[in-house]
Amino acid sequence: MLFREGRCFVIAEVAQAHDGSLGTAHAYIDAVAQAGADAVKFQTHIAAAESTPSEQWRVRFSPQDETRYEYWKRMEFTPPQWEGLRDHAIARNLTFLSSPFSMEAVALLDSLGVPAWKVGAGELTNLPMLEAIAATRKPVLLSSGLAGWSDLDRAVELVRERGAEAIPMQCTTQYPCPPEKLGLNLLDELRSRYRGKVGLSDHSGKIYAGLAAAVRGAEVVEVHVAFSRECFGPDVTSSLTTSELYQLVEGCRFIEKAFAHPVDKDAMADELAGLRFTFGKSWVATRDLPAGHIIQPADINLKKPGTGVPAARVGDLLSRRLRHPVTYDSLIMETDLE
Repeated sequence: MLFREGRCFVIAEVAQAHDGSLGTAHAYIDAVAQAGADAVKFQTHIAAAESTPSEQWRVRFSPQDETRYEYWKRMEFTPPQWEGLRDHAIARNLTFLSSPFSMEAVALLDSLGVPAWKVGAGELTNLPMLEAIAATRKPVLLSSGLAGWSDLDRAVELVRERGAEAIPMQCTTQYPCPPEKLGLNLLDELRSRYRGKVGLSDHSGKIYAGLAAAVRGAEVVEVHVAFSRECFGPDVTSSLTTSELYQLVEGCRFIEKAFAHPVDKDAMADELAGLRFTFGKSWVATRDLPAGHIIQPADINLKKPGTGVPAARVGDLLSRRLRHPVTYDSLIMETDLE
């Protein structure tokens, strides 16, 4: 089962962090598996199918690619290479996912048997591609990074009409995304509006947003990953390192376990009652007190351990007569009192 009740599905998005190197892409699979994520996700770019030579750079970051088209071309893998990546992910107990950016990419990924789809923010209004994806009746993760409510409503409706599960993902297409623009409040609104699973596609480059989403019950959290912030690539500043990915996954599992085991306060207090003797305090004599002495406030003080008359019983202790003498700094016991 792809999504399990009470468990946040953590997706590690490699995107273009491999920089066109097949070996690096495989290395990311191993690193993501080691970090404990549920899925590794790539992006399937087929330059001739999705772009034209006139496509402009959003940010010119690559000194070796004269055009954006050339960059997409360098990011391509062949169908057999994609198959190898899929098989490697499965062998490492990872769900293999990749975002398509063309109808040809949809066909390629469908032939690989991807168990779900992730639609990037820029493709949310690509209705022909959504139609093709939804026709497979596999779950569709819909990134809302560039969408208003009307665009997202239309995408969710289209996917559901074709019999597929739609999972809207709160996302802000800003790299890196500052905390005030994360929109974590929208997770609850997405759940209420669409009455189903929701997720967060995070570009903050920090673990905190993903942990907050897990606390709010998000079924899916997606983060970009990079081996180091010294790596090359457009998404490095908005990525977690693989060691930070480990922390995120560990935190999500910790949170899930906590919520899965609600605590009864009284029952827990009974279970820990023995520790009251260790951490609690008892009344002790501030001086040598003879038998028959009537206890006054100046005669007593509170000190550990909590094995004598407890602190809460001060009202019962005052004006009581001692049956036995109590020496300085000794615990006053119930048996010492008349």
